[in-house]
This record gives sequence, C-alpha cells and structure tokens, in this order.
Amino acid sequence: MRIPALMLLAALPATARADAPAPLVPSFAEETATAGITSVYGGDWEYMVGGGAATLDCNADRRPDLILAGGSNPAALYVNDSTRGGALAFHAVQSGLEQTAVLGAYAIDVDSDGISDVVLLRSGENVVMRGLGDCKFERANEAWGFDGGDAWSAAAAATWEKGQSWPTIAIGNYIDRTQDMFPWGSCTDNWLHRSDGQKFAPPLALKPSYCALSMLFTDWNRSGTPSLRIANDREYYKGGTEQMWHVDPGQPPALYTEKEGWKRLRIWGMGIASYDLNFDGYPEYFITSMADNKLQSLAEVPKDGAAAKASYADQAFARHAIAQRPYTGDDLRPSTAWHTQFEDVNNDGFTDLFIAKGNVDVMPDFAAHDPNNLLLQRADGSFEEAGDRAGVASGKTARGAALADFNGDGLVDLVVVNRRETAQIWRNTTTGSGNWLTLQLHQPAPNTDAIGSWIEVKVGDQVQRQEVTIGGGHAGGILGPRHFGIGPATKAEVRVIWPDGTAGDWAEVAANGFFDLSPGQAPAAVTP
Repeated sequence: MRIPALMLLAALPATARADAPAPLVPSFAEETATAGITSVYGGDWEYMVGGGAATLDCNADRRPDLILAGGSNPAALYVNDSTRGGALAFHAVQSGLEQTAVLGAYAIDVDSDGISDVVLLRSGENVVMRGLGDCKFERANEAWGFDGGDAWSAAAAATWEKGQSWPTIAIGNYIDRTQDMFPWGSCTDNWLHRSDGQKFAPPLALKPSYCALSMLFTDWNRSGTPSLRIANDREYYKGGTEQMWHVDPGQPPALYTEKEGWKRLRIWGMGIASYDLNFDGYPEYFITSMADNKLQSLAEVPKDGAAAKASYADQAFARHAIAQRPYTGDDLRPSTAWHTQFEDVNNDGFTDLFIAKGNVDVMPDFAAHDPNNLLLQRADGSFEEAGDRAGVASGKTARGAALADFNGDGLVDLVVVNRRETAQIWRNTTTGSGNWLTLQLHQPAPNTDAIGSWIEVKVGDQVQRQEVTIGGGHAGGILGPRHFGIGPATKAEVRVIWPDGTAGDWAEVAANGFFDLSPGQAPAAVTP
C-alpha cells in the first residue's frame, strides 16, 4: 500500500513543514541514440549485481571519459568528444580494458604518476590496469604485487594511509558463485590490499564479511583517519549486519562496536552516497536497499572538541528522502535501489540525490516497473521527487550510474547502466539554473588526486563540504573535478583541507568557472 501523504507530513520536523520555495525542476534530454553509447551489461546468475560506471580523464583533455562494465560482454571505455554546451558525444576505443566478467570499475592513480589507473572488479580475478596515457592501459597485477583472487567482487574503495606512498584498496566480495542452487550463508571474505612500499602486500581478509555490495573510506568523524563503511546484502548472510571498520595506520583493522555507538542494522545494502547535507561539518550517508533505504545523520553532533560517537539516526522519512516504492505507474510493490549519488543538478546550492532502480531479475515480491529517482533538496533540508518531471524516470532495469558534467556547461549530466539492455545517457538541458563552480584538486605525489581531502565552498554564512573519495555508489564512481552549485551568487570563497590535515586559505573565485586547486597556491582558472 502507499503511505498516505498526511502521515509523511506529520513525520517531518517543523523546519521541513515550512513553506520552503519549491526547487527548480531540472530537465534532462536522453541522447543515448546519438551519443555513441552502445554498451549492454549482460549475463545471468553471476551478474545479477554489479554493472558499474566510472569516470576519469584518460587523455588529459579535461573532459570526463566513461568506463562501463559489460558483465558477460566486454567492458568498454568511451572517450568523450562532447563540445562545450553541446550534445553529448563519445566513441569507444581499444584501451586494454575490454575484458569480460567485469562487474565494476574505479579509477585511481595508484603509482602517482599523474595518469589514472583502473581497478576492474570481476567475477573471477580482479585486475589493476596501469594507465599508459592516451587512454591505453596494461595489466599491472604482477608488477604491483596485486593478488586479484578468484571471487565475485562487486565493491571497492581506496585511501592513502598516513605515511604510505601506495594506496590501500578494499575489495568487497559477494556470495560463493559456485553455490547457485543454495547461496544462503555463503558470503565470502572481503579483502584489504595495504601497501608494501611501491607495491601491494598480500590481501588481508576482513572477517567477518557479509556479502558486500558497496564500500567507502570516509572520515565520518573528521578525525583525519578515514574508516571503512560497508553496505551488505542481508539476502544471503546469516547473522550479519552493516559494518564500519577502523583502519588505523600500522594497526590491524577492527570493527566498530556498540560501545562506540555503532548500532546493529540489517538491510539489503547495495549502494552508499555521502555529503554534508545540513552544513554541520559531518557527512550524512544514504544507503540503498530493497525498499528500506536509509538517510543517516549523526545522532549527536559533538561539541567543544568532544569525540563523535558512531551512532546514526535515520532521517529518510523525516526529510522525505524516500524511494521505497515506484512513484509512477501502477506497480505498488517495493523498489530495488542500487547506485546512489549526491549532486546539485539544478545548481541552487542544495545537493540533490539520484537513485538507480531495477529488479534483481524477476523477483515477484518487488516492483518490475521501477523508475529511477531524482530527489531534489529543498532549502529546508527536505526532498521532493522529480524524476518523472525531469525526464530520467526510465523503467529499465538499472544498476550502476554516474553523474558528471560531460559537456562542460556547468550542468551535471547522467549515465545509467542497465541489465541486459543498452546503457542510457541524458544531457542536463535545464534553463534558469543557478551558478556553479567546478574544482579539480592536484597535489604532489603520493596521492596526486588528493583523495581524502575536504573541499569547502562558502557563500555568505553557508558552507558546502564535499569529501573527496574513491568508492561508494554501486560498482563504480567518479574520479575528477568536483561540482558545486551556488545559486544566484556571482562569486564564492573556496578552500581545501588536504589529506595531511593542512587547511588552505580561503580564496575568492568567480562563479561559472573551472579552477585547479593545489596546496599553497591560489586557485588557477582553466578553460576546458
């Protein structure tokens, strides 16, 4: 049954019941047929999860290129040919990434040579592909000591631990794929690939593991040391729960406990997105599931320098960030949510939320027609559904996705990977949107992309904050510039808190521009 609107209204806090101005509804034009995207995420049992999309700039032309997982079909790298403000255009290239059994991909500059590398998640051996430049890649498992194993891998995240010149990569593994007749209770170990000089040490099993489908290294308490959040699929584990691990330099990983505030939570965890929605300096987390999606905020924000407790309160219904059932059509069964990502799609200064939807296969208890969600954030912190009005309410069986400004016009576009159907791509054609900034971080090796930084953008008394991460989403994510909407403001102040904890100076920049940010330097305007 549908939840009555009056019940939802009653659940909202007083601030969310105020008559906040309705957000500008963006418009998206699907350009799949003309953009050159032809990938299909194929396959049956071993590919019911995964189907990720990743962005990176593989040819240094400041346009985001695309990697799309193919499942039983080859993965594909699409080079971006879009002109600024024009129609979206891509062409597939032979890059070395055209491997089968790929569920997802994350771009990362492993060796800090300034050229992005790629981690391919596979049903079978995972592969780290070294970037050679000009969108070419070569296998690097042996050269870099990376043991790809032989599992069903659908999640990854990466960080640079303090004092290390090589990244730490977490790999999330799903069920034992040989147990297709009775997979329940067959979750396989997740792995932590830590550094050993200029290569990876043998993988360390994270026990217990509970069928991971998303991972994210995140500095949830602003301590300067990221922890590892893992979204797990309750469909197959026995006695499992959502997890967060301490990953402290030089120490074995350890689970957060109830004494530290961590609460037992059991959902069909599939994707993770993070953003500081309420401007308090700490990130909120949206975790997708089958029907029971969560929007988590710290239960108590620490004061006067006190340490934060790892205790979270669910605000999904209170803030109307709900996606439990389809919002169009007559299919009232529960939804199945996968990739999720926060981005400001109308540039009003309040980040919005996209959720890719699709039945696992033909599960009769869940919706077959399950349109993607686009939840617009209002100025009071509540959300409203606009996927159908914006033009992205596809009813295809979605999995992974990516939101990025593909044509450099300051509006965030969208690509979605669909199971057994062609991926779709939409250009953001919104008129009357707010102003924006695009900020790209650079720092000397190691960790040239400054993963683990916090970018802050201040307009008046309001400060937006994004944590720069590799991971989250579902089986794919963004590497490259970070987008901020700033509404009607014609200028803003920006600064970066770098991975070593150094806070840069506030610097004023003009709206509607692209800027490179580096430690100790003024923002440098660039033209894409």
